[in-house]
Amino acid sequence: MKKKLALSALCFMLFIALIVVVSTVDVAAIGPEGTKIGLSHLNQAVHNAVGVNMGLYKITKYLGYLTLLLAAGFGLFGLVQLIQRRSLKKVDKAILLLAGLYAAVAVLYVLFETFIVNYRPIILPDKTGPEASFPSTHTLLFFTILGSAAMMAGRYIKNPQRALLVRVVCAVLIILGTAFRLGSGVHWLTDICGGVLLSSALLLAFSAMLEKCDSK
Repeated sequence: MKKKLALSALCFMLFIALIVVVSTVDVAAIGPEGTKIGLSHLNQAVHNAVGVNMGLYKITKYLGYLTLLLAAGFGLFGLVQLIQRRSLKKVDKAILLLAGLYAAVAVLYVLFETFIVNYRPIILPDKTGPEASFPSTHTLLFFTILGSAAMMAGRYIKNPQRALLVRVVCAVLIILGTAFRLGSGVHWLTDICGGVLLSSALLLAFSAMLEKCDSK
């Protein structure tokens, strides 16, 4: 547990360091409407290489909806437990921890929509101006919701083979979702990296807390 918490802290510190770097290093007005972007040469080179693919963007958009439905399913499961057991203390600790993880993701989403670090490399067709882009919130959703679902699979799926299948599917969706998000061209490389680092910090802390609950 301590090792996971230490790794979580490391990922979070690297995330903060990345914010500092993209806010101060090689900043140039390469974004739409002259928005300034850090590590501009690296970000511009990757963006030029991948281009813009709205087909991949739509795939990741719907995959994002799927992850939110999955989160809602866990939320409904917890609500059923609460109603049946008539006490929040009797709801599975893992479900309560999962709710805490989802709450943290929601707070971070609002935070980075308010305090903008970077703007998107393009203005989307249904938007009228530059949008917040760092960290990639879809990457954050893919990692945290699908990653935590993979961890929960062994707890609520009794068949080991089915639980393994769920973990594999979650892993594949995380990889494809993140790769497609970068390939869509609606984020800078550093946005994706920020999403991965922040998600890793959250998932490692979540896993450590699950271990702590199991040890009691």
